[in-house]
Amino acid sequence: MDSLIVSAQLFLGVSTLLHLSSIIVAAVRFRRPRAAMQPALIAADVTIIRPVCGIENCIEQTLRSTFHLDHARYEVLICVASASDPVIPLVRRLIDEHPHVPARLLIGNARIGTNPKLNNMAKGWDAAAGDWILMADSNVLMPRDYIQRLLSAWRADTGLVCSPPVGCAPQGLWAEMECAILNTYQARWQCFADSAGHGYAQGKTMLWRRDFLARAGGIKSLAAEVAEDAAATKLVRRAGLKVQLVTRPFEQPLGFRRARDVWRRQIRWARLRRSTFPVVFLPELFAGGLFPLVACALVAAAAGWPVAPAVIAFGAVWYGAEAALAYVAGWHLAVRSPAIWLLRDLMLPLIWLTSWAGNSFDWRGNSMRVAGSQRSA
Repeated sequence: MDSLIVSAQLFLGVSTLLHLSSIIVAAVRFRRPRAAMQPALIAADVTIIRPVCGIENCIEQTLRSTFHLDHARYEVLICVASASDPVIPLVRRLIDEHPHVPARLLIGNARIGTNPKLNNMAKGWDAAAGDWILMADSNVLMPRDYIQRLLSAWRADTGLVCSPPVGCAPQGLWAEMECAILNTYQARWQCFADSAGHGYAQGKTMLWRRDFLARAGGIKSLAAEVAEDAAATKLVRRAGLKVQLVTRPFEQPLGFRRARDVWRRQIRWARLRRSTFPVVFLPELFAGGLFPLVACALVAAAAGWPVAPAVIAFGAVWYGAEAALAYVAGWHLAVRSPAIWLLRDLMLPLIWLTSWAGNSFDWRGNSMRVAGSQRSA
């Protein structure tokens, strides 16, 4: 029994230290800026490749933002796999409304791997003219200084600049749940890893130097893994370079979400992480607040303290720190956010366990599989 209490005390101390440290690092790095970054006097040539598929929540808002960037030299290539895709009329209308922005709609599908997004983007890579290639998902909302913020993150030892998605404009409980997972949980831990010099790519936004990716085999090199961001991370590290995150991540308007869709999306991402970076995925089981709350109850009981008040006080510190991060960063924060964060932390072990129950998932109607096990990098 003594060893159990000692283990609980040690786990409680380490988990709380990591939790608060990650929040402090993220709060310092992701704090709201006072003003947008100004355009560079000498603008780099940038090609933005945006794959689209169907009508998503807020799709017009996110695609329209592509045409309002404060960068003097950029082109937009919007890629659609099927000529019957219902998003095509919207894309054509946006291109017509913004004749000052060099933009093209590219239709077709080249199978370079099992990843449908890469297959869709391959023609964009072939058509791109810029020295810098910016791959951005259709649901990323681009601020006017989008390109400046990405380019400013580039360092001498950088091979790729990325941004984790940050959920905004949620409608309903499950959209708020997705915010809870994306923002003060996933984005925070990605920031913490990046600040420790161990950044991971995120497929939502990826900025490449064209010459570097071309030497590595072009866009086909990202088909080495089911997830292009995992392939990107490993490719950059093999070159002795780093994946760098932007100083402040970009938003993704969520709109309405259903519980089933949020659950399936989290299982898909968990299975991809489990397959591509298994060593990093293993400790995710303990990353939320559930097990620290249990450890707090055990320590309080062993010390003869009232258990319920001790757990409530600890929970207030744990989730109060998370609320402080959301406030400082300007992310979604509501009265019921702490309750949703607690519900999220109850879900996280279930997501982790379910991810081991199979290797298949569905992505936009495409049935896909991850390998049962792969070597970590």
